[in-house]
Amino acid sequence: MGTVSQDAINQFKALMDQVEEPLKRTYQTVHQGYQAETLARFLKAREWNVTKAHKMLLDCLNWRVHNEIDNILMKPIVPTDLYRAVRDSHLIGMSGYSREGLPVFAHGVGLSTYDKASVHYYMQSHIQINEYRDRIVLPTASKKYGRPITTGVKVLDMSGLKLSALNQIKMVTLISTIDDLNYPEKTHTYYIVNAPYVFSACWKVVKPLLQERTRKKIQVLSGNGRDELLKIMDYASLPHFCKREGSGSSRHSGYANDNCFSLDHPFHQQLYNYVKQKSLESEPSQPIKQGSFHVDLPEPAVEGMEIAKTIESQMHNFEKRNGVSGPLNGLKINDDSDHRTTHCP
Repeated sequence: MGTVSQDAINQFKALMDQVEEPLKRTYQTVHQGYQAETLARFLKAREWNVTKAHKMLLDCLNWRVHNEIDNILMKPIVPTDLYRAVRDSHLIGMSGYSREGLPVFAHGVGLSTYDKASVHYYMQSHIQINEYRDRIVLPTASKKYGRPITTGVKVLDMSGLKLSALNQIKMVTLISTIDDLNYPEKTHTYYIVNAPYVFSACWKVVKPLLQERTRKKIQVLSGNGRDELLKIMDYASLPHFCKREGSGSSRHSGYANDNCFSLDHPFHQQLYNYVKQKSLESEPSQPIKQGSFHVDLPEPAVEGMEIAKTIESQMHNFEKRNGVSGPLNGLKINDDSDHRTTHCP
């Protein structure tokens, strides 16, 4: 880390040392003992401008206090069938670790529907996964590997992407905004796999709209990305949709324990049991009640809205040109013709 970066972290730390309760308590929950790494994440998100990063972190801490985020891991989504419905329609899970110890999170972008529960349940579930990652998964990995591990990798499965995905852009934008504002720079690399042609068409126009630091993190892999991903992780840590010999995926795997989206997967079982246990510890004499944990939904950033509108426009144009309204997974990215990996600059 350069001198300029270290100076910025030192200035930022001096400002945060002045924070008082209740922000101080939730700040400790955020950094989990890795204060320098946390400050660096917020500085990166604001181009190393200490003043802007300080405001961003204070806004995040106030959001956490106002919405009682520190308590969200004590609020299970019940009954289990409701949470299973959330898992079946917001496909996300953790499949393992990279060889460097970074947790591998998988996202079924193409097949997620967000149509089985209210927006509040989806936000509650997503934030719980974020908090469990930051409070349990990453600190455990840091202790195991003997060094700070504060980021992970994401594998985004575009299988089954349809033009009807336009209906989900609002939900995806809300989730992205929550992450951008309150969990910045938590992803080391994004790997995109099983991408249909429509994604390629959208990517060409969306890519220039992204900030450079984001573009550098994104790699579009050929087919299901298996060969490239095996360079950074063992076979056991591959998401289930990357383990097939050819490209393509499905919502469900043949084995529940292998499908990292399923509630039956060990990661989701551990998370769900952890939340239920914390709930019983906090209110041992009270029955667990059904009800979503409401979080203030943010106004999407201008950049996010511009990207969403661009995607919508491109997909409509694609539909007009091709008369396509069903799944687009059968159409390959042009770059796949020579089986090379397409890396973003």
